Amino acid sequence: MSIITDEENNYKKVDINKTKNDIVKPETIESDRKFENTIRPKNFEAYIGQSALKETLKITIAAAKKREQPLDHLLFYGPPGLGKTTLAGVIAEQMGVDIKITSAPALERPRDIIGILMSLKGGEILFIDEIHRLNKIAEEILYPAMEDFYLDMTTGKGQTVKTLRLPIPKFTLIGATTKAGALSGPLRDRFGIIHRLEFYTEDELAEVITRTAGILNISIDNDGAHAIAKRSRGTPRIANRLVKRVADFALVKADGKITQKIANNALNTLKIDNCGLDTTDRNLLMLIVEKYNGGPVGIETLAAALGEDVRTLEDVCEPYLLQAGLLQRTPRGRMVTPYALDHLGIKNSNISIQGSLF
Repeated sequence: MSIITDEENNYKKVDINKTKNDIVKPETIESDRKFENTIRPKNFEAYIGQSALKETLKITIAAAKKREQPLDHLLFYGPPGLGKTTLAGVIAEQMGVDIKITSAPALERPRDIIGILMSLKGGEILFIDEIHRLNKIAEEILYPAMEDFYLDMTTGKGQTVKTLRLPIPKFTLIGATTKAGALSGPLRDRFGIIHRLEFYTEDELAEVITRTAGILNISIDNDGAHAIAKRSRGTPRIANRLVKRVADFALVKADGKITQKIANNALNTLKIDNCGLDTTDRNLLMLIVEKYNGGPVGIETLAAALGEDVRTLEDVCEPYLLQAGLLQRTPRGRMVTPYALDHLGIKNSNISIQGSLF
C-alpha cells in the first residue's frame, strides 16, 4: 500500500471542483482550441489512418460494452502530432462516456491528481498527455487507483497520522507519450493495452487534408491535397496547419482554390521543400556537411552551432530526419546519409560520409 503524505491543513482545504478546473484546462488559445475541436473526428469512420489500431480498438470497445465494464487502461506512444489525443476522444465517444484531459506537468502536487481521480464518475476516461513526465508521487497515487480503484493516503503529522483508503469509481486511464522508454516499468506494466502510432502515408494525409479543407470551406483538388501531403512529414497536425497557410496564399494570390501549382508555390514561399524539411532541418544537415565533413558530430555541438536547444533538435528535428533516412545516429555522433546529400544537391566526392557508409 503506497502512503502519500500531505499537510493536514492543506488536505482539509482541498476543493475538488476548483482543483479539477485549475488542472484540467486547455493549453491553447481560444481560436486554436476551436480550430482543433472543429476538425477532430468523433468516430472511427471519420478518423483516418492507423488502420490496424482502429480495428483492434473496435473489438476491444465492443467487448467492453458487452461486459458492461470500463475499458482496460491504454497507453499510446509515438511521435507528436499523430492523433493520440484525438484517438482518446474517439474512444470516449464510442464508449458513450465523458473524458477529462490533462497533462503530466500540470500534476505537480498530490492533491492535483487526487482531486481529478475523486471527481471521476464510473466508466469515465482520464487522459494524461506526456505521461512519462509524471513525478514519482503522482505515479505512486496512480498505482492502486489503476489496479484496485482505491486511493491510499495519510493525513496529519506525528502521532495524529491517519491512514485512509478511499474507493473511487472504476475508470479508464489513457496515457499518451512521445517517449515510451521514459516511463517507469511499474507504471507501464499497469496498462492493459499498449499501441504505437505510426507516421501517415501520403495518401492518408491527402485524405486528412481533403477532410479538413471541407470542414473549413476551403476549395482544394486532389493534386493540391497530395502536394501538401508530400511535404507534411507524415504528420496530420502539420498537414492541417499547412492547409490553413496554403489557403491564405490561394486567397491572396489566386482565386481561392488550392491546386498543385498554388500549393507548391505557397510551400516554397514558406521554405518547406519536397521532403517536408524546413529551414532548421536544412541548416542542421548543411552544418554537418559543410563544417564537419558529413559527420560524425555530437548533438551538443550541433545545438550550440545552430543556437538551438538540444531537446528541440532531438524531439522536433531528428525523429523525422531519421525516419526519412536523411540522418544517422552512431555511437560517435550524427552523420548525414548519401540520400541527404542527393536531396541537398551536394555532389562533392571529397565528403568523408561517402566512404564511411559503404
